[in-house]
Amino acid sequence: MKHQDAMLHVRGVSLFVDDFKLPKNLLHAAVLVSPVSHGTIEKLETGAALARPGVEMIITAKDIPGKNQIGSIIKDELLLAEKELYFIGQPVAVVLADTPEKARAAVKAIELETSELPSVVEPRKAFEKGMLLAPPRTFSMGNTAEAWGRCDCIVAGRSDSGGQEHLYLETQGAFAIPMENGCIRITSGTQGPTFVQRVAARVLKLPMNKIEVDVGRLGGAFGGKEDQATPWAVMSALGVQLTGKPVKLVLNRNEDLTWTGKRHPYSSDFKLGLLNDGTIMAWEVTYYQNGGAASDLSTAILERTLFHSTNAYFIPNVKATGISCRTNLPPNTAFRGFGAPQAMYVLESAIYKASREMGISPIEIQEKNLLKKGDIFPFGMRYEGNEIKRSWSKAFEMYRAENTEGRIRDFNSSNVMFKKGISFMPVCFGISFTHISMNQANALVHVYTDGSVGISTGAVEMGQGVNTKIAQVAARTFGIDLFRIKVESTNTTRSANTSPTAASSAADMNGNAVRIACDNILRRLLAFAGKHLGAPPDSGVDLVHEKVIIEGKKTRLAWNELIGLAYLARVNLSSQAHYATPGLHFNKTSEKGRPFSYHVAGTAVTEITLDRLRGIFSIDSVKIVHDCGESINHLVDRGQVEGGLLQGIGWVTLEELKYHPETDALLSDSLATYKIPDIHSTPGEVDIKFLECHSDNAGIYNSKAVGEPPFMYGIGTYFAILEAVRACDPEIRPVYSAPLTNEKILLLLQKKR
Repeated sequence: MKHQDAMLHVRGVSLFVDDFKLPKNLLHAAVLVSPVSHGTIEKLETGAALARPGVEMIITAKDIPGKNQIGSIIKDELLLAEKELYFIGQPVAVVLADTPEKARAAVKAIELETSELPSVVEPRKAFEKGMLLAPPRTFSMGNTAEAWGRCDCIVAGRSDSGGQEHLYLETQGAFAIPMENGCIRITSGTQGPTFVQRVAARVLKLPMNKIEVDVGRLGGAFGGKEDQATPWAVMSALGVQLTGKPVKLVLNRNEDLTWTGKRHPYSSDFKLGLLNDGTIMAWEVTYYQNGGAASDLSTAILERTLFHSTNAYFIPNVKATGISCRTNLPPNTAFRGFGAPQAMYVLESAIYKASREMGISPIEIQEKNLLKKGDIFPFGMRYEGNEIKRSWSKAFEMYRAENTEGRIRDFNSSNVMFKKGISFMPVCFGISFTHISMNQANALVHVYTDGSVGISTGAVEMGQGVNTKIAQVAARTFGIDLFRIKVESTNTTRSANTSPTAASSAADMNGNAVRIACDNILRRLLAFAGKHLGAPPDSGVDLVHEKVIIEGKKTRLAWNELIGLAYLARVNLSSQAHYATPGLHFNKTSEKGRPFSYHVAGTAVTEITLDRLRGIFSIDSVKIVHDCGESINHLVDRGQVEGGLLQGIGWVTLEELKYHPETDALLSDSLATYKIPDIHSTPGEVDIKFLECHSDNAGIYNSKAVGEPPFMYGIGTYFAILEAVRACDPEIRPVYSAPLTNEKILLLLQKKR
């Protein structure tokens, strides 16, 4: 089946935050932000702006009735600046007016005078100055200090990866409406409705039950709306509380690009030790994470970096240290992969450098060190599957069957201006929130008397197909047709205390909660059906294709009739259920435990052709063997693999954030200056093969999460390009700095290092 929202989207009738019809007395909000990356407010005069026609109110920090604090893990981020300014784009005041145009014009009329202070935008410099968001953390295993003496080859170096703009189609936005008894209803473009509710209650000094948050769907998010949708929703609610009128706040594209955080840039130092046969003996790495001006989710993202410091490889001696640095950029935030891509990129850089030093293929080193069942990660968990080796073997069989190695060698030897490169990219990604308490979900299921079914969960649909999968779970559990299922909007009054839709866990957790709720109702229905049909007490009663089955034989009783009779007999046709992912534990003192329910594995083989004269390349093919367990929906899963791949390719080859060297202002602040993958960036061939499922896991109906792991396949493009550069001139020494743009490739081809 297709994505449930597909027909709505192609007809242009899907409702997003900016599409709802709102009351005539609606106020529009616009935000005054800091023009400097670090400084103090010397003057904030709003009188002239407030006197403009149509302006209702201008809100500053002094108007906040509760706590002026929107931080999540660490309470270090103000909703509105008070005295000191920490980044360009930090909100200072909110203008409320009867049109968006009047609100934005009034923002320009506010007199804001600032004095500038020294700023820091590089994480290493921040570390030198002691500007940290939290103390450093280290994951370790074995003894690296002792292992170096047993290594035949040791390589060390530096690896840098840049940030990345989420560029969701729907920009940040929210609107809030006053309800009776001092309550407020917020419609927000957020991945975390409960977080919006909690923070709004904190800022407005209200109990959470007076804040209702509703999310219909998002026009994309990729992590950028997990925490960073919150301030705009809270500003809307604050406007409602102070004026008694509905308030809407939607950022335009330039505001969204310049004011919001990105994927975290990392600068890392590494040291890798190997034996002559390619066995990796020791791995030391220090990650300097650019967290921006406030912590947001930086510490959790850095933690996942540490969890994935060895990716798909077993390394007996490991010391991985993560340092979250505070800089004067907008707070960086969650992005697909959540810190794992940065870790994997560093390790692949080290492996590639080692392959050059040893004169062997990086593929040989990769294959030699792949995880096998029972191997231990640096954080103490054992690898419980064998999908990494299976996916690699299947990918390698395709590689060998097509004589890829020989074909590329022949091409490179007979072409002067064009060279081909190939890379393997194995991926091993843990599934679960690493903060254990977040691994829970709930569901509310109603069966109506006409046989239709309504479902409410904490999962947010943002194009990834989670509602489609949830509907399939209900249909499968009940044994009924999918057309009967409706998945409601995500609402904090129906689904309380929810975790954000993130960490690739929404379908697993919310799907399992739906399954439990449906099972509860189904048991009642089957017990009633057996009694109604006079079946013996121990008979096997079931529902298959909307028919009641007894001992494998169809009866005359169908779904619709069963529901009608059950209602008359006062059978409960509703159920609320809770699901908590089992078996998870982690001790942050010892940095050991079992933080993941399972791992998703896969391997991508990427082939590119490089034009050495112009420094440009084309991606000839990407062939992926991916482990998604027993897929609930192959079409949705395939779409996620394709989308993640292209987004990953963009991160390592195209998407470069540029800042003014003196003012720290974002220069790549439009689609004219920030390049993302387009139709011309897509590989000539994308071949995705799903690995046959050989083991059970905690995913719903033995499926596996699919949202984030495919992003890392894109990293393979970077190293395929380096292989093509090496084919041009083996003496060229690459600098491990992503993205590897066409400009960087051209400069690399012209200069030996």
